[in-house]
Amino acid sequence: MDIVYQKKNIPAKVTNAGYILLIAGIVLSVFGYMTDLERSAFNNIILLTFIISVGVGALFLIGSEYLSGAVWSVPFRRIVEFIAASVLVVPFVALPVLANMGHIFHWMHPEAVEMDELLKSKAPYLNVEFFVIRVAAFIAVWWLFYFLLTRNSLKQDATKDQQLTKINTKISAVFMPFFAITITFTAIDWLMSLEPHWFSTIFGVYYFSGTVLAGLATATIAIVLLSENGYLVKGISSDNYYSLGALLFAFTNFWAYIAFSQYLLIWYANLPEETIWFLERWEGSWKYVSIGLIFIRFVIPYFGLLSQPSKKDPRRLVVMSFVILIAHYYDLYWMVMPTFAKEGFVFGWIEIGFILLAAGILLTIFSYMANKHNMVAVGDPKLKRGIDFRL
Repeated sequence: MDIVYQKKNIPAKVTNAGYILLIAGIVLSVFGYMTDLERSAFNNIILLTFIISVGVGALFLIGSEYLSGAVWSVPFRRIVEFIAASVLVVPFVALPVLANMGHIFHWMHPEAVEMDELLKSKAPYLNVEFFVIRVAAFIAVWWLFYFLLTRNSLKQDATKDQQLTKINTKISAVFMPFFAITITFTAIDWLMSLEPHWFSTIFGVYYFSGTVLAGLATATIAIVLLSENGYLVKGISSDNYYSLGALLFAFTNFWAYIAFSQYLLIWYANLPEETIWFLERWEGSWKYVSIGLIFIRFVIPYFGLLSQPSKKDPRRLVVMSFVILIAHYYDLYWMVMPTFAKEGFVFGWIEIGFILLAAGILLTIFSYMANKHNMVAVGDPKLKRGIDFRL
């Protein structure tokens, strides 16, 4: 069977919806900073770590495909590349936070460090100059590998050069250690250092699990909706969908394993400097947010994707992917906001503004990339095998 693909643009209503969400999010976020700078800055951290999760998580999936030699995902890889383009906006999302670090990070204040022996010992790492250098270096790494991988993939559409696949495989092998390091220290810098007296040795892995789920869930939503409406290559079967569902299910379980392991180790050791972080999240109304996290992050997607038919059902995959994506934002809110509002959870128009901004950024970037390039990697030598893939 010949490969049948016809380039189509994303519907104008989808593109326009992205613009509307983006503009509304920017307006509400700007007013948020004008109204309550500190609260907006904390919400900005949630937005930033969410966009990083989606973009870098997608980049991880691209690298994983090349390294594993997977064929089932080849018809979808270009969609994942479009989503990975989210890393390009990370500097712009980070700038407002960097400009207001003094309102967020306790370790930023010299007088606080001077009176705290623990902060003094962490000062060689937790200082403004080194923090900014790390942020810039991590973004540079993500940009570099994004451009290298996507450039070769797009070039292959025209040249059909199979050597480009081998080159991207080698690039992916180099990328993976950098991915592990940058995503771990991103979690430490932007999330764990909000409460610099607390630490967890597996916090980076916790954020990694959410990052992969965020990239995968975003990709699944786009892949299924586009494929079901005839925007991708013909011949994609439910077996391809099953692999997406199986990955979502596997990483949902992996997140639960890491989350429980982190909690269990801290609970068992019962050290005040470790338990304080969880105790804050069991105080007042935060207790209900913590309980809700268990259900939205694990229970709902676990049972929603448990059966084999559910992993092949396009509608179920889209619904569960939305749940997982919302759950990741919820998870980041749970990690960040108790530092700002220790007395209880807060949610209002400021939070809604940043949520709209997140949706607007992702939809606008995706629409732009999808209208500019082929949605299928038509030059990939494994495309035919990917279309014919059967379990």
